[in-house]
Amino acid sequence: MKNIKPFGPTIGITKISKKLINKLNNEFDLKSTSKKRDYSTKLASQIKNELLFSRDFVKKNIDKELKKIIKKFLIKEKVKNVKDIKILNFWVVRQFKGEYNPIHYHNGDISGVGYLKIPKFIFSNKKVKNKKDLTNGTIDFINGQKAFLSKSIHNVKPIVGNVIIFPNYLMHTVYPFNINGERRSFSFNAKIIFTNRKNKI
Repeated sequence: MKNIKPFGPTIGITKISKKLINKLNNEFDLKSTSKKRDYSTKLASQIKNELLFSRDFVKKNIDKELKKIIKKFLIKEKVKNVKDIKILNFWVVRQFKGEYNPIHYHNGDISGVGYLKIPKFIFSNKKVKNKKDLTNGTIDFINGQKAFLSKSIHNVKPIVGNVIIFPNYLMHTVYPFNINGERRSFSFNAKIIFTNRKNKI
């Protein structure tokens, strides 16, 4: 776990195992046509295919690893007296050419995004004619306003296996891309339960 502070709120960056990546991709491929699991109408995105994973699947396959990641993030930030971490929801986003996620924030206390598939050449300089296109398919985290010696935007290029942890209120957006292929990511929200109610993140 690497914690960075590009502006006010801290962002954590870590990795998940290839085994978990395969498990998540397989579950998505198996359930992606289920209308009951479609989560796109409940989210801010301009994306057609988003799947909410069941609580049973999350508890059995993901819960332990996500809680471990969140605990490491909180320990590095010297957050103490954590009694429990509850994963509120977990969903997978399947993004294609021209689709995007507008600026938004999440619920809970801690949120995260991880990457399962990235289109080939999406960030290749050989394929990009305009430098402005280098943000295609990337994620921006936004906080405050640009000022002297202070930036307000932190751009991250997604890498398969990487997981980014951040406070739920941190605004972020995902840009569209112009090539064929699938950009697949997962997102989640978690609630932190403290042993002492006075504790705050």
